[in-house]
Amino acid sequence: MGCGTDGNNSVVTQIMILIKEISSLPECKNSSKKMYSNLVRRIKLLSPLFEELIDSDEELGFSVDQVEALQSLLTALNSAKELLNWVQESSKLYQAVQRDTVSSQFLRLTGEIEAALSKVLYDELDLSEEVKEQIRLIHAQFKRAKSRMESPDLQLEMDMTEVQDKTEPDASVLRRLSENLHLLTLEDLRKESRAFHEAVIANSLDKGGSFEIMSSLFRTLNDYLLTVNPEVDMSDVDKGIIKHRSPVIPDDFRCPISLELMKDPVIVSTGQTYERSCIQKWIDGGHKTCPKTQHTLLHTALTPNYVLKSLITLWCESNGIELPNAQETSGKRRTGGPSKSNCDPAAIGALKRKLALGNLEEKRAASGELRLLAKRNADNRICIAEAGAIPILVDSLSSTDPRTQEHAVTALLNLSINDVNKGIIVNAGAIPEIVEVLKSGSMEAKENAAATLFSLSVVDDNKVAIGAVGAIPPLIDLLIQGTPRGKKDAATAIFNLSIFQGNKVRAVRAGIVEPLMKFLKEADGGMVDEALAILAIIASHPEGKTAIGQAEPIPFLIELIRTGSPRNRENAAAVLWSLCMGDSMYLKLAQELNAEQVLKELSENGTERAKRKASSLIEVLLRVDDTADLSRPVV
Repeated sequence: MGCGTDGNNSVVTQIMILIKEISSLPECKNSSKKMYSNLVRRIKLLSPLFEELIDSDEELGFSVDQVEALQSLLTALNSAKELLNWVQESSKLYQAVQRDTVSSQFLRLTGEIEAALSKVLYDELDLSEEVKEQIRLIHAQFKRAKSRMESPDLQLEMDMTEVQDKTEPDASVLRRLSENLHLLTLEDLRKESRAFHEAVIANSLDKGGSFEIMSSLFRTLNDYLLTVNPEVDMSDVDKGIIKHRSPVIPDDFRCPISLELMKDPVIVSTGQTYERSCIQKWIDGGHKTCPKTQHTLLHTALTPNYVLKSLITLWCESNGIELPNAQETSGKRRTGGPSKSNCDPAAIGALKRKLALGNLEEKRAASGELRLLAKRNADNRICIAEAGAIPILVDSLSSTDPRTQEHAVTALLNLSINDVNKGIIVNAGAIPEIVEVLKSGSMEAKENAAATLFSLSVVDDNKVAIGAVGAIPPLIDLLIQGTPRGKKDAATAIFNLSIFQGNKVRAVRAGIVEPLMKFLKEADGGMVDEALAILAIIASHPEGKTAIGQAEPIPFLIELIRTGSPRNRENAAAVLWSLCMGDSMYLKLAQELNAEQVLKELSENGTERAKRKASSLIEVLLRVDDTADLSRPVV
């Protein structure tokens, strides 16, 4: 029995409108970009079906089942639009930290759309064969996608881990993280602060450590952007908080919820201090716990923290920042003299001349002063480059005086924080000179040379150039013989360089696998994380797979999957997966070592990437068992 044609036309029209609205959504610029783009693209491909139905001259007389199917699709598309809008508006840090949760939402919605499409009775629709074939293909795409989690961004995850683990993360890591999260300016961070605030109120961020992780990432990125943005457009920034060349706001002066400078700090029953408006909103939302400690609030009274407010006031006055309690009414920065930049072009010019023309002592002193100036702030890094000092620092890399050489390479490391300076350093011919320091300099010079190569390798073209001049063998030497810090610097540089396919081969041929395997066997050596990360990336190359296999790593990999940290279990599974795919010998060895048991546990309790690798390996191992059973003679 058919349904009314007006209702049929209405649901088809509503679906078409939704498809157009979703298709015209702006580009996603955060860690959910791939999932967002894939869902928008698949939904957009549905438009020919409904365009043809709307353009048809015939009345649309659908059965009850057909109408229910279309209504289900309409509901699923409405949900999809809500999710896509949420991705655009919500906290970018939340989406990065809670990526598995967000990915599950996309997976669920993809399944709902696929289920609705499977109910549509296409034979009842007056469609051309071309459109029917296209819809079949689209349906097949949704069917495949509903059971396949998007692969994680390994680089993003490693960068977030490094930023959390290190007291002073490398500037190149912070830059890459800032770009991947699309938090590029202080205005971006101001918007993110509001979105983060809303996420704290609306979600259970206080569980599982997500709140602390997001807070830490936000603070670090905020401090980084204040350092690398010497020219802040004050019309776009909260003038009461951020000023030109602003100092870093002490953590104790920030509200743990909004992460902004507090203007009315209050104490809750647990003894923690928050901005009054933020904690009041938290309490008004029905929360009964302290956001930071998770302890139950014995009462909801808010006590002013006069001592902290006085300290904040003194800090603001000494740094030329408008007092927080005045920013609500005036909205303008006070005119009391802001702190001056340490940049002095005349002094930098004098140092440049001493470095170029002075005696040994003068050159050593000048290079040391430039090193300190480049470390101090972003203005100095720009001034030093504009003064033309970078080529002279590059020449100083070949100095016979060890201290001058150390100062020069460390100054270049500090200068490379600035993106423009990276190009100037490379164009000055620094890469071969830095590699020479890496080969023959003092241990401190070698460590900073490795860190400089890592910083420069953030630019993809530089990865190729650095590998081509022979940087990888001395990096491996430092990995083997260096201090703990030197080993970390070398490993970080090798990992980043190995993202380029050609450098994977260079690393393998230079003998990278042997020291990495040694690190795996020395659990207390502090290098297991780095070793597994590098092995996981070079195992994807045929020569890397062969070299790793010859080192007989499978027993160690299985043990790490059983006992390692979540990230190490994931990377160990990735290496094992690369070895076993298409290789019956490694599969048989994995079976003999009861890999299936630990993989089953990993498939249930590992990270999302680890679960996928484990499930794939289990499936292959089971196929091997089935083949073996079929090949046995019947007795």
